[in-house]
Formats: sequence, C-alpha cells, structure tokens
Amino acid sequence: MESEQLFHRGYCRNSYNSITSVSSDEELLDGAGVIMDFQTSEDDNLLDGDTAVGTHYTMTNGGSISSSTHLLDLLDEPIPGVGTYDDFHTIDWVREKCKDRERHRRINSKKKESAWEMTKSLYDAWSGWLVVTLTGLASGALAGLIDIAADWMTDLKEGICLSALWYNHEQCCWGSNETTFEERDKCPQWKTWAELIIGQAEGPGSYIMNYMMYIFWALSFAFLAVSLVKVFAPYACGSGIPEIKTILSGFIIRGYLGKWTLMIKTITLVLAVASGLSLGKEGPLVHVACCCGNIFSYLFPKYSTNEAKKREVLSAASAAGVSVAFGAPIGGVLFSLEEVSYYFPLKTLWRSFFAALVAAFVLRSINPFGNSRLVLFYVEYHTPWYLFELFPFILLGVFGGLWGAFFIRANIAWCRRRKSTKFGKYPVLEVIVVAAITAVVAFPNPYTRLNTSELIKELFTDCGPLESSSLCDYRSDMNASKIVDDIPDRPAGLGVYSAIWQLCLALIFKIIMTVFTFGIKVPSGLFIPSMLAYYHHDWFIFKEWCEVGADCITPGLYAMVGAAACLGGVTRMTVSLVVIVFELTGGLEYIVPLMAAVMTSKWVGDAFGREGIYEAHIRLNGYPFLDAKEEFTHTTLAADVMRPRRSDPPLAVLTQDNMTVDDIENMINETSYNGFPVIMSRESQRLVGFALRRDLTIAIESARKKQEGIVGSSRVCFAQHTPSLPAESPRPLKLRSILDMSPFTVTDHTPMEIVVDIFRKLGLRQCLVTHNGRLLGIITKKDILRHMAQTANQDPASIMFN
Repeated sequence: MESEQLFHRGYCRNSYNSITSVSSDEELLDGAGVIMDFQTSEDDNLLDGDTAVGTHYTMTNGGSISSSTHLLDLLDEPIPGVGTYDDFHTIDWVREKCKDRERHRRINSKKKESAWEMTKSLYDAWSGWLVVTLTGLASGALAGLIDIAADWMTDLKEGICLSALWYNHEQCCWGSNETTFEERDKCPQWKTWAELIIGQAEGPGSYIMNYMMYIFWALSFAFLAVSLVKVFAPYACGSGIPEIKTILSGFIIRGYLGKWTLMIKTITLVLAVASGLSLGKEGPLVHVACCCGNIFSYLFPKYSTNEAKKREVLSAASAAGVSVAFGAPIGGVLFSLEEVSYYFPLKTLWRSFFAALVAAFVLRSINPFGNSRLVLFYVEYHTPWYLFELFPFILLGVFGGLWGAFFIRANIAWCRRRKSTKFGKYPVLEVIVVAAITAVVAFPNPYTRLNTSELIKELFTDCGPLESSSLCDYRSDMNASKIVDDIPDRPAGLGVYSAIWQLCLALIFKIIMTVFTFGIKVPSGLFIPSMLAYYHHDWFIFKEWCEVGADCITPGLYAMVGAAACLGGVTRMTVSLVVIVFELTGGLEYIVPLMAAVMTSKWVGDAFGREGIYEAHIRLNGYPFLDAKEEFTHTTLAADVMRPRRSDPPLAVLTQDNMTVDDIENMINETSYNGFPVIMSRESQRLVGFALRRDLTIAIESARKKQEGIVGSSRVCFAQHTPSLPAESPRPLKLRSILDMSPFTVTDHTPMEIVVDIFRKLGLRQCLVTHNGRLLGIITKKDILRHMAQTANQDPASIMFN
C-alpha cells in the first residue's frame, strides 16, 4: 500500500531480519491527538514514502529462513524502531509471518531445556486464547455499560426519577403500585420537566416546556459529544468499520485503536445515542471491541511485536463487537469473515467464535435491558409463513436494494461536499445544526421521539392481549363469547390508522436525516437507522388471501424482513446478515424469507453500483484498500503500469559491489524511496535482490560506530565474496545480510489481472518487473490503485488520501 515507496518488499529467503521490533501503544496506535485530515500534503507524502531518512520499517520476504544470516550478525544489539511501521503505511504480511515462524521455532527449540522454558512455551501457545478472552470480557462489559447509560440519558430528556436519580423511566415505575395497564409508564415517582419546573402535567404550557427541555438536552448531549471527539480523540467519530476494514487489510492508522479513542468513543457513543440523532450504536461497538483487542494485545509479546498476528486478534474483536451489538454471536463471526477481515485463517475462526461467546455471556450476565436478552428488540415468532408471502418478501428486497443505492449515493455526495466546501471546517456547528433539526422535528411524533432500539422493539413485536401500543388498537367485540377475542377477527381502530400515518412521516424523516447524520463528527452507526425502512406498510394488504379469522399475516415478520433487506441494500452483506437477523428472532423457519429478501436487495443494489456503504467511504477517504470482491477485467500488462514510465527519470538502483558508502548515502538523501533494487552492474541490469532504505541507514550508522576503518570511500559489497581491492583501499562494508535475495518479481508481459490477484492474496506492497532476468521497473500498490481508478474513468490523482 505504500504507494510510491518505490520498493519496499525486502523478504529474505536466505537472510531474515529477526530483530525484535519495539512498539508500544503510544508509538503505534495511540496518537489520539492526531487530527484525521487526509487533505494535507503531508499525508500524501507519507503514503508516497516521502519521509525522512530512517523513518521506515524493515521488510523481509517469506520462504525458508536461515538463522545464521541475521542483521544481528552486523549489529550487536537490537535497534529501537527496527521492524515497526510509520503512520499511514502498510505492513509487510510475508515478513510478519516469517518473523512469527522464526519466533515459534525458537520457542520450540528451547522448551525442553528447562521447566521455565516449557512454561514460556505454554504461555505463548495459550496467549491467543487469553487475549480474545480479555477482549470478549471487556467488549461485553462496555456494551452493557453503554446500553444502560444510553437508556438513562435518553429518558433524561423527558424527565427524571425522584426516588432514584439513576433509574430510567421504566425502572422508576417498576415498584410503583399506582400504574395502570393503559398507562403503565406513568407513576408518581417519575416527573416530567414540566411538572418539576412549572408544576403542570397537562396542557399547552406543559407541552411547550417539555418540548424546550427535550431540545435543550438533545443539543447539550450532541455538543458535549462532538467537543470531546474534537479535543481528545478525533478518530472516535463515525462508524469505524471502513477504517477497521482498512486496518485489517494491513494499513497502519496510529491512534485509531488506542486508549484515548476507546475511552472517548465509549463516552460519546452514549451521548450521541441519547441526543436522539438518527444513528445507531452497532457499528461503533465494533470499533470499541477492536480498541479493546488492540490494547490487550500489547500484554502479549506474540501480538505486540507482530502486526499480522495483531490483526488476527482484531478480527476476533470485530466478531465480539457484533455479538454484543445484536446479541448474535454466530452472526458476529460471519460478519468478521464476510465483511471486515482480510486474512482469516482457521484458528482465527475458532478464536472469533470464542470471543463472541465470551462477550455475549458477559452482556447476558449484566442484563442491561432487564429482559434476560442481549438486545432490547429481541422477538420470537411462532406463526409459519406461507408460500404466497414470498412475493411480498421479494418486493421488500427490491425496495431495500433501491433504498440502499439511494442512501449510498446521497450520503457519499453529502460527505464529498462536506470535504470540498466550508462545511467540513465547522464540525461542531454541523453536529449542533443536525441535532437541533432532529430534535425539533422528532418531538411531536412519538415514533421519532423513541430511542431507536425501542422503536425497533415496538415494530417487531406482534400484537397480543398484553400490548398497549396504538398499533394494537383494535375494536373489541363486546358480545364475543371468548374472553380474549382474536385480533384477526377484529377491525382496526383509529389508533392503528393514526400510527400508520405517524410511521409514514417517521420513515420519511429517518431517510432524510440518516443521509446527513452518517459521517458527522460523532460516533454514528448505520445499522439501526437502516432497520427503520419498512414500517409504513399496511399489513392488511394480503387480507383477502387468508381464510376468515385465520392469523396468516405476521406484521412483525414483515418489519423484520424489510429491516434486513434495507440493511442488505446499504451494506451488501448476505450470509452474516441473515444469521444476525434470525439470531435476533430465534426463528429458524424464517430463513428462506430472509434469504430471498437479502439476496434480492443485493442484486438490485449491485445493479446501481457494486460498492456497499463501507467500501464507498473507504474510497471517499482514499484509503489504499484493494477490495477482494472487486473484479479486475481489463487486459493491460505489467509493463503498462510499472514505473519508471518513458517520461520518468531512470530507476534508482544500487550495484552489487562497486558503490561506496558516500554513493549510497547520497542516493538515500536525494530520493524518498523506501528501498532500492540491487543489480549486478548497470550494464547487465541483472537483478540480485532488494535493500530497504531503513536497513541501509541503520547498517551504515552502526558500522561507522562499531567497525574500525569504515569511511565514506569504503566500498559497499552486497555479494557473497568481497572483490579484490588495492592494499591501500579502506575496509569494505559487507551488507549482504540485510539484502532480500528473493524479492517478488513478475515479467513485463504478466497480465495485470494476475498482478492484482498477487497483491490481494499475498498482501504485497510492491513487486519488481523483469525481462529475461533484467530489471525493468517496479509496481507498487499505489500504482495499482491509480491504474484501477483510470480504468474506471476516475481521476487517479484524487483517490489517494483525500
């Protein structure tokens, strides 16, 4: 990904740099003070490799590793910073896997020497399970805390419990003996703000006072949330899933998963949800879980010093995040596999499963909603669906795909406008304006005033004798012989028609506000707003298809299928989404309707564009992400994409044995590349290997300090045998130990389709292009992204780190 870093892949099959990399939470992933502004030239320079000498990481290539030829042969002690990565750079997957294999071999070779070494070996073997256990525990505990706090603060906008200030509205009235069935939410212990301030519970004055206090609290929560994000942790804004996908693909974004980001995201997520903004907490919970996984990984050297291994923990953490967000552990594992993970070996599948299990168990133990469920809107249907209902389910899928395509285009257009105009310079003002509009419009409508999870619960739940919702306002037959008349036999009352109109207005309001809310500078999830798109349908539309009195239409089922279709249209998820929804409902018999709706929504959405909302935001931010789902169908060759082009200066290379220390230092100072191909001679152009800029700098500095006779005119030798030199010549400097003897190469006639697949599947950052063994040029990940943008008729200069 490194883009323009000409040449970074140093993977030595015959020589491997095994220096233990020194990295800390503060060094790699805790720069909370860094503003996430990708429009500056510095970011582009970082991505291009235009950084100061010695700021890059070492690279080594996979294959067999010879422990006898280490950089440690050259340097007496590890150098701090070797093996670490700069911000906005890509890890070397092959090098990291090689380093882990060597560490594993070293531990296995010593474990029989003593009981202590055996203990260390067992600790290393179990460290993976320990870190995902800690991640699951923390994720479940934080999710429970967020749920409880968000419920309390949401109710705080309407009133307060005088008997116990820490109770929300429902808990306040639990112990009251003065509630009625129709008005079960009214009790003397709960006081609205109008009752407290002006002493009136009813009337215009009471309504206006409650209206004003609702807006006041909504604006206060929103202002506090955006202020905390701006001052303490700029990376705590948004959903977090596009960035997590990019990080799991190997990209480094310092501070994105650090301690400050975790703390501020947890606090501001509660505030953002409580402010009533049209957003959900499900996406940010994945970010919170990944922060936990990243922080705990620093307790174990196996993960703290290896970026590829750390990403296995982050994959498991994302599964735990979805597990607590939806109460769907299996869906969380599939979400991690289908949607966010770039590298997902079998052991990561098991650990993701275990992390999701632990997180769900902790959340269930906390029981934040008091219903012995993991989510507020858990429902359970027992009515079977009928074959004729498959047609309306598919129609819901079509609507979901259309809604998804509209939402993605509208939201990306608004976010692009925000980036390119003055809107982006005033994030606090934008959040305040959006929160004010949301609060003013939401209060008069009881369905938009509800917490999103409570609204989902209201719409998913079937009507029954114990339901007091206006959606269940059916006329009772006073002459009926049965004690409880069947609802299908009863006509709808005025409350049902009134609720349908209110839901129509709520649908329009949510569609518009979600477009403008997703992407503002507060934690903003996407899942729940997408699940509000179908509740305006009149569920008596199929009444003539049923026998008289037969309860063959389940309104909550249509709500659930419509919700899944909407979410599928926006995110383009399929398998994991179906599993998440049926885990929510506990009904295996509804898998076929869900599959039909979700698959239809994906097909319809793909007809308007193959990108989901997360991929669209990745492209909008210019992250160097090669999407494995995207097909490359053009017939170009490696020679068409490689650099240098005909108009470019020649490739910067090192020769095997006829350059001096001064020559190499001058080349390092005059160029910004991260590495240099090493050739036999400028005449032959035969490729020998690849040397990294950082390795060269460290090796030369160390040799000057620790070896006598190394001066600027000393010959640098990358060959196995030192050439004969005149007697008066200074001592030569041997650097073969830092040379990657087997860099990845392709020929100039290799189709780009194959090159792109190699980059995706091996996680390469660059590969060299040869012709009959002669070096011609280099292809970096950024070159591929530019080329793919050109073939898609996009401006290649505008896609990188906007």
